[in-house]
Amino acid sequence: MGRELNDVAVIELDIEAINQLLTKDPAAAAQHLTDAARKGRPDAQAWLAQLYLDGHGVPRDHEEALYWFQRSAHASVPMAMNMLGRCYENGWGTPADYPLAAVWYQRAATHDLDWAIYNMAQMYANGRGVKEDRAEAFRWFTRAVALGHVRAMHFLGQFYEYGWEVDVDLQRAFELYRKSAEGGDYRGMCSWASVLMEQGRVEEAAALVQNAIPLAPRHYLNLLLDQLRLSPHSQLRALATIKPT
Repeated sequence: MGRELNDVAVIELDIEAINQLLTKDPAAAAQHLTDAARKGRPDAQAWLAQLYLDGHGVPRDHEEALYWFQRSAHASVPMAMNMLGRCYENGWGTPADYPLAAVWYQRAATHDLDWAIYNMAQMYANGRGVKEDRAEAFRWFTRAVALGHVRAMHFLGQFYEYGWEVDVDLQRAFELYRKSAEGGDYRGMCSWASVLMEQGRVEEAAALVQNAIPLAPRHYLNLLLDQLRLSPHSQLRALATIKPT
C-alpha cells in the first residue's frame, strides 16, 4: 500500500501527492500547505502563495499571496523571489513598485531562474524600474533563451529580425520564432505563422494562429483579430470571427 498524503505532506511535501490532491480536493491540499507553511517550510510558503494568487483551494487574496511570497523569498526560494517581483510590478496585494520589482527579479536571476531573467529583460526593454536600455534587454533575453525560455525566444527573435543591438540575421530570427512556437508561446506562434505565410504555407500558418488564439490575452487578441480581418487569405480571415472571451 502506498503512503498516505497525511503522513508525508507536511514533513516531506510530497509534490506528486499534493498535486493529485489539488485536482480532487483543492481545499484539503491548501490546508496541508498551510500547515507546512506555518511550520516555516519556505517551499510550502511559495506554493501556498501561488494558490492565494490564483484562488485555487483558497479564496483569491493577493495580500495573503504577497505575505507568503515575502516569507519564502526572504528564505531565498528563487521562484518566490520572482513572484514577489511580479507582485510589485503588477500591484498584486501592494501598490506597484517597479524599482522594487526589479530588485527581486535580479535576486532571483542570480539563481539562474529563467523566468526572473526574462522578467528582467522586459524591465530593461520597457524602462520599468530601471533605465530603458535595449542593449541590456538583449543581453538578458539572450541569457533567458540559453536556459530554454520560450517567451524570451520570441522577443530575441525580434532583435535579430530588426537589427536591434545586433546585425540582422533572419535565419536566426526565424529559428527563434519556430522554437518559441513549438514551445507553445502564442507570440511565437503568430510570428512563426507570419514567416510561414511569406513562404506560401498558408494552411500551416492558419493552424498555428488558430492554436494561438485561445492562449492570447485579450489586449493581444484584439490586435490579432484586427490583422486577420485584413488578411488576403480566406483561411485567416475566417479566424477573425472568433469572439474574445
